[in-house]
Amino acid sequence: MIAILSARLMPWRILLALAMLGILVLSVLPPSPHLPSTGWDKSNHMLGFGTLGLLGTRGWPGRTWAVMAALLAYGGLIEVLQSLTPDRSAEWADLLADGIGLGVGWLLARVSALLIPSSVDL
Repeated sequence: MIAILSARLMPWRILLALAMLGILVLSVLPPSPHLPSTGWDKSNHMLGFGTLGLLGTRGWPGRTWAVMAALLAYGGLIEVLQSLTPDRSAEWADLLADGIGLGVGWLLARVSALLIPSSVDL
């Protein structure tokens, strides 16, 4: 039973790790018009962390608070790293946008869990 559950959760966990890596890289690179963007910094944070919230919630069902706290701490770590780079800066508003994105991602994960039966391997 545990092996089946783990096999169903593994794709979500792998996607979360890849998304976290991608967000970290994009967050510390110097700003460039060639980087993907929504056009507004705060919506970039909400989109990125919404994705992390969805993937984390689906990857660790039943551990929502721990996952959200860890991902918000990850957002804080990124802000600290940005403050150490010459081309980026840390902002509390970015961390707030991360938190809002996590909430939206959690909501989308809940809706997707209702729409996509758990018996379907993704």
